[in-house]
Amino acid sequence: MSTSCDAVLMIGFGGPTALEQVRPFLANVVAGRPIPAARLEEVVGHYAAIGGASPYNAHTQRQAQALERALGEIGLQVPVHVGMRNWEPYLREAVAALAQGGARQVVGVVLAAHRCEASWERYLHATAQALSELGPQAPAIEYLPPWHDHPLFIRAVAARTRAALERLDEARRLETELIFTAHSIPVAMAARSRYTQELAQSARLVAQELGIERWRLAYQSRSGAPHEPWLEPDLEHVLADLRGGSAVLVPLGFLCDHVEVVYDLDIEARALARKLDLRMERAGTVGDHPLFIRMLANLIATHRHGVAERCAG
Repeated sequence: MSTSCDAVLMIGFGGPTALEQVRPFLANVVAGRPIPAARLEEVVGHYAAIGGASPYNAHTQRQAQALERALGEIGLQVPVHVGMRNWEPYLREAVAALAQGGARQVVGVVLAAHRCEASWERYLHATAQALSELGPQAPAIEYLPPWHDHPLFIRAVAARTRAALERLDEARRLETELIFTAHSIPVAMAARSRYTQELAQSARLVAQELGIERWRLAYQSRSGAPHEPWLEPDLEHVLADLRGGSAVLVPLGFLCDHVEVVYDLDIEARALARKLDLRMERAGTVGDHPLFIRMLANLIATHRHGVAERCAG
């Protein structure tokens, strides 16, 4: 096997797997940031409401397993490891396992389609810190290029959305509006990135793939200080605009289910929809959809080929 890619590292947020882990996990998440204590306790209640644990880690492991199989199918027999920024398996454990396995050149896959400080730079910083702690035996990591507008990602989101639309009767479908959701971030952070532009581009391409003209982008899961401006429109306000109508929520900014999907959309938004007499369905996250996994495999193969060419040159 060429040393141009010895392994793949999927880099994720992480989540608690038991209720007693929630507060230590949240302490990791907010370290150094002024999140109100009342907001943290509110989130503890969210985890309790969904059974005390996040589905994030299990979903991410399934993505990794599917990616390893997909790579094997195109002739790349490389292991796929998972490292989390905020919980086990931590990134430092993942990079140590890579080094122990003899990996020297690793492709990093940050599990976020739309880039800003919170979804990209913090993950690169955490990975760099883990590599630095490991010392000279640490592998080199290169990251995939942006893929928020990749045709296979768009088709995967569209497929999940189409399945939700099909749960509506035909008359409802004709009047349904797609609401693409993503995590809200501070306006100041958004101004330093292409986060909003990338989300809008993804949403527009998915709507085009489905042949739907009625759509909009909404933001959810705000967690900052009340006086700090965050991205809007807030999902709650968008749903209120659709009172008595029909909507499909598309969690575009989330690659697999976790508390901000399972609680914020499936419990909180659904309860609001009932009050508004709004017929609401929620599309699945891309998760391990074959088109999404194939996209990652193809991007890794292309990256590996490029590295091999650079080395040969």
